[in-house]
Amino acid sequence: MKAEVIIFPWLALDATPLMSGCNGVQPPNLGVREGRLRPCPLSPNCVSSQSTDREHYVEPLSYSSPKPGAMAALKKIILQKKRTKIVNETGTYLHAEFTSALWRFVDDVEFSFDESAKLIHMRSASRVGHSDFGVNRKRVEDIRKSWTSSGR
Repeated sequence: MKAEVIIFPWLALDATPLMSGCNGVQPPNLGVREGRLRPCPLSPNCVSSQSTDREHYVEPLSYSSPKPGAMAALKKIILQKKRTKIVNETGTYLHAEFTSALWRFVDDVEFSFDESAKLIHMRSASRVGHSDFGVNRKRVEDIRKSWTSSGR
C-alpha cells in the first residue's frame, strides 16, 4: 500500500499577520479617574482590586516604605517578567503591557498608589477576547508573590 500525501494550500500562508493582529488597540480610557481604576467589563478576562464582585476581585498590594521606594520595587518586579514593558508612569500610577508568547495577545496591567491607605490597587485586563483562562488573575497573583518575597 502506497502512502498518499495531501497538500493543503492554506498551510503555506504566512501566519505572521494573523499572529500580530491579536494585540488589539490600547483602550483610550485607562488610568485613574476620581481615585479609581477603570471598572472591569462583565467578561471574565479582567481582575481588579477595586472590583465589587467576587469574579473580578483581587486583593490590593500593601506597602510600608515611602512611595518612591515602593514604586521602584514594583517596576523592578514588572520588568523582570517576560515580554513586558512599562508604557505610562506618573507619580502614583503605572501602566504596563504584558504580551503572550504565541499569539502576541496584549494585556493592560495598571497600578494605582493610594498613599493614605498605603495600598497599590491593581487592574489586569485582556484587550481582546472574552475569556483569558485565568491568565490575568494568575499574573497579579504572581506579582503579589514576587512583592511579598521582596519584603514589601
